Amino acid sequence: MTAQARLRTLTRDGVSLAFAETPGDGPPVLLVHGWCCDQSYLAPQADHFAALGRRVVAVDLRGHGASDKPVQPYPMEAFSDDLAWLCGELGLERSLVVGHSMGGIVGFDLSARRPDLVEALVMIDAAVALPAAARVAIPAFLEKLRGPDGAAALRAYVGAALFIPTDDPDRRDRILDAMAAAPRHVMVAAFEGLRDYDPATATARLRTPALYVAADEPTPRTDLARLRELAPDMLYGQTVGSGHFCQLEVPDQVDAMIERFLRVAVPR
Repeated sequence: MTAQARLRTLTRDGVSLAFAETPGDGPPVLLVHGWCCDQSYLAPQADHFAALGRRVVAVDLRGHGASDKPVQPYPMEAFSDDLAWLCGELGLERSLVVGHSMGGIVGFDLSARRPDLVEALVMIDAAVALPAAARVAIPAFLEKLRGPDGAAALRAYVGAALFIPTDDPDRRDRILDAMAAAPRHVMVAAFEGLRDYDPATATARLRTPALYVAADEPTPRTDLARLRELAPDMLYGQTVGSGHFCQLEVPDQVDAMIERFLRVAVPR
């Protein structure tokens, strides 16, 4: 959270949704975190855009952070419905939506189904179009998540799949500890929602200007060819020397790519 940010909550259908808001006169920015994370995982981007005078809203998705954590399904469409509702309540019009990981999927869905709310979309290492090879391992992983050692299963998966040797080891440990502490029912239901999401059901062609930022990983997080079919005008960039949490590891690279994207692809 920026020094000027204020943590607020609004209640939708009995569920309290938390978000950190930094006031600004510039165009709004909506920041959306990933699976088993919270708004703090996009803190460098909140600081960056707040320093530019933009109004920044960094959400805690339902089930995450300071938001309520009801026992329920957690499909991606429900997350984006929450965001659309928040945009209405806060008067956010034509936001730049920046989503990391699962948050990029939620941002894609919001952009596809409510393009009136989104000026531009940035997806940071997000499995919007889940690769076929990744699907093979999901049933066994979910079975472990549901078992008595679910937190250990999360730590093993995240530790092996989402970091590379150049990532900061202390940050890696903090992330693993925080994600493993997420409520088990949210871990499972949100990952099921991620597994079940089909971007083609949201749109045949994304009209919103979009940027995909990939991490410097050996295995792509998304099926890029399929995503390009749905978003043929999407721009693409890749970080250097950073794993999945590149927005924290190399924020200078990520922020620079976003700024260049806004300059060349988003009309003013």
